[in-house]
Amino acid sequence: MAGEPCTVAGTVNSLIFQNADNGYTVLRLDGEDGIQLTVVGCIPCAAPGEELIVTGEWKNHPTHGPQLQAELVERYMPRSESGILSYLSSGAIKGIGPATALALVQRFGEETLDVLELEPERLTTLKGITARKAQEIAGSFRYQAGMRRLMEFLTHNDLPAALALRLYKRYGDKASEAVRSDPYLLCDPYFGVPFSAADAIALSAGTEAGSSRRVEAAVLFELHYNMNNGHVFAPREKLATATARMLELPESVVEEAVDALAAQGRLIEEPVAKEDACYTAPLYEAETFVCNRLLAMASAPADQGRNTARLLEELQQDQGIVYAPEQRLAVETAARTGIFLLTGGPGTGKTTCIRGIAAMFERMGLRVALAAPTGRAAKRLGDACGQEAQTVHRMLAMSYNEDLGEVTFGKNEKDPLDADAVIVDETSMVDLTLMRALLAALRPECRLVLVGDADQLPSVGPGNVFSDLIRSRRLSVVKLTEIFRQARKSAIVRNAHAINAGEPPVLEPNQGDYFFLRRPDPETALATIVELCRTRLPKNMGVDSRQIQVLTPTRKGPAGTVQLNRALQEALNPAAEGKREKRFGDTVFRQGDRVMQIKNDYDILWQKEDGAVGAGVFNGDVGTVTEIDPSGELLTVSFDGRTAVYTGELLGELELAYAVTVHKAQGSEYRAVILAAAPCAPTLMTRSVLYTAITRARELLILVGDDEVVRRMAAADKRSRRYSGLKIRLREGGAGHEAVGPVRR
Repeated sequence: MAGEPCTVAGTVNSLIFQNADNGYTVLRLDGEDGIQLTVVGCIPCAAPGEELIVTGEWKNHPTHGPQLQAELVERYMPRSESGILSYLSSGAIKGIGPATALALVQRFGEETLDVLELEPERLTTLKGITARKAQEIAGSFRYQAGMRRLMEFLTHNDLPAALALRLYKRYGDKASEAVRSDPYLLCDPYFGVPFSAADAIALSAGTEAGSSRRVEAAVLFELHYNMNNGHVFAPREKLATATARMLELPESVVEEAVDALAAQGRLIEEPVAKEDACYTAPLYEAETFVCNRLLAMASAPADQGRNTARLLEELQQDQGIVYAPEQRLAVETAARTGIFLLTGGPGTGKTTCIRGIAAMFERMGLRVALAAPTGRAAKRLGDACGQEAQTVHRMLAMSYNEDLGEVTFGKNEKDPLDADAVIVDETSMVDLTLMRALLAALRPECRLVLVGDADQLPSVGPGNVFSDLIRSRRLSVVKLTEIFRQARKSAIVRNAHAINAGEPPVLEPNQGDYFFLRRPDPETALATIVELCRTRLPKNMGVDSRQIQVLTPTRKGPAGTVQLNRALQEALNPAAEGKREKRFGDTVFRQGDRVMQIKNDYDILWQKEDGAVGAGVFNGDVGTVTEIDPSGELLTVSFDGRTAVYTGELLGELELAYAVTVHKAQGSEYRAVILAAAPCAPTLMTRSVLYTAITRARELLILVGDDEVVRRMAAADKRSRRYSGLKIRLREGGAGHEAVGPVRR
């Protein structure tokens, strides 16, 4: 029955589908009771003849009927001659086909698999198998055997089977031995296993509670945990206290581990202001590199701009505009400096300035590259300047090195960008590691213009880069403050600036492009939002539901993304005969659904309509489910002209996106925004969340919910403190990392 847990044992009869990259498999299993059933899940290298014990839940596929969704899998190699023959004949072992399989079993019988793994030289006694081929066959079999042992270890310890592929890629044939001897290696961000899970395995295997390996692993885990919360470093005192509490050990033991890690170079400790800052080595290098590179750009001999005034006058004549004083200052400063920051709220003319700066650079004979953190922001930037713009990731040719378990950039010091000037919009979303990569990819003489709204939410990743750069007072900055006449007509713009000044927004039903609908009860608010999207806005205001984005501060509760997406999917894309769907956990994906990628995946392949191919779908990318194949195992999503295919195992990286959190909406702009204003966690009921949400709306904003919640958010100027040394390093003139060479211009 669907949804019921169960455990079954049987022999693999055949494979229906298998993805070699992530291990996702659909297979037929001959159960011990003689009944054949379908099993789906992560079962890398499964092959006919293998014996499995599968624990999972029954799901009812709309086309293929009952399927057992595997959660835990115990695997055993076949022991009978018939089972071994079936296994080897399947092609699971490279170099062995049906004929060779039969010859092997006839020669070695039930010992065949032992011979393959332990005595491959005996294979040369068979006609046609050379010593080289014997070693190739043995290598393929050892991979299968190693994967099986890994799977057994992982399932025994309630860990995801998908880890087996990553472990094998890093440690090869020694993967099983490596993880058994040191379970704490699983805490590496590449594997992403919580410390508590690795710790339980290690302690059950006899690891001492106060062992140096355990305490050091815990310290590094805490550092990475802080990084995931936006911090670049952790104060030593807080790091020691938190780790000691987690391990239930004296702080003195943790202090010793911190010292040991610092001596090994796995942790960098350095005074920052009044803190003893503890960094991971990569983040320390990134922060010091960014600081020194920016200072070098700022101190380089500047273009005196002898022709700037003349070029600016020509530019205004050609564009048919007259820049306001602040805008003129921005364009002139950008023309005369190597690094320039432009900030300002909505309606202050940032787009006009960007267009002017790009045009000025072109008149100066500079090759200009445009970029932004998200696809939508890049498209807006390109449209404004009349030339192509890319995401920062694509501009830097970002990819993922599966063997190293880290992000790499094709554009760097050795192969810099072919540009004389780079303009980046929505820079508040750029974290420290991405800024480091961007600066590394600039030629020594390249100019950089960073544009954004410093009052919006900071980046998801570590650091508060854009704000730190502005507050350092070491770089050229222009802040636009004048709200232009046309923008002042917009209630969206007026209320955004009021909120930013600490004043509550005007909460009246109709202000032209801004409405407030008072619904103190969250359930009533949800119903109102659904009705707005389904009927009222499309019929009464001519706004297509596909142009409406519902935002909410939170995932939880009746006005959170989970409940909103369920209700909006049912209203806007209900189940229908002939409309295929795919269930994954508690989510049903249907053809026509709006979905969002929720993590960076550098391996997902995509193809454009013109046939161009590439890889990588990133956190926050929004697309539409265009197809679900008849088997229900493949789901196709179109992301702004790029089509990607998801196997079942990858569906955990997708969420419905009829409603998204305000954090996920950063960098995007929508024709119409509906904001659900209902009580949620205090950390989310802040001014910056409300301000960011309101500034996502281009033509229409509707607040639905509790007026008291809106007022509390506007009053709560609680910017979460992020531990970062970038601002103070810039003020002190750089420190730590080796100096960057002189910049030529």
